[in-house]
Amino acid sequence: MAILSDIEETQSNQTQNSPPPTNPQPAAAEKEKKEDNTTSLLPNSGNGLDLENYSWGQSLEEVTITVPVPAGTKSRQIVCEIKKKSLKLGFKGEPAMIIDGELFGPVKVSDSFWQLEDQKTVSVLLTKFEEKNKSWWKSLVKGGPEIDTQKVQPENSKLSDLDPELRSTVEKMMFDQRQKQMGLPTSDQIQQQDLLKNFDFSKMKQVDKFSNMP
Repeated sequence: MAILSDIEETQSNQTQNSPPPTNPQPAAAEKEKKEDNTTSLLPNSGNGLDLENYSWGQSLEEVTITVPVPAGTKSRQIVCEIKKKSLKLGFKGEPAMIIDGELFGPVKVSDSFWQLEDQKTVSVLLTKFEEKNKSWWKSLVKGGPEIDTQKVQPENSKLSDLDPELRSTVEKMMFDQRQKQMGLPTSDQIQQQDLLKNFDFSKMKQVDKFSNMP
């Protein structure tokens, strides 16, 4: 017959020698904590984000990017490489690009383009590749700040619904793209041609005549 004290001592030794119970809950809680720290941002009025060096917006069909540049910037100073899965945009000779990364989704390169507006803003239009199952992009480039796609506003179905300034920019970009595809002058080139037509060269000849007088 075992003595009560012996039984208690045996149970005590078993408790001390047994390994501590494993508890998977802390690891799961830590994982959940990490997921909670990945917060999405509230989208801007264009269903994109306003960042330090540029802003972007989107519809289900297209992505628009606006990049402010120093006044007087020339098109030849800009580097813009649009590929199916990546975008690079910056200044020639500069080691760091303003945008350089893998796009959140693929785009149609033939239907995507960029242009310099008033020598102070670079506008880029990207056409999303998906024909079906169109979706909202969480970010412009992978690894960049993400938006909460549950907070995006229904897209405008017509150009007439857009802000007047944005509508004018988009219409100009679309017109210039069609002109380039047909080998015709862009809106800026047409404006320059009109200026040359209306310029009075007779006054220029008179100035040259007097400047050549002894």
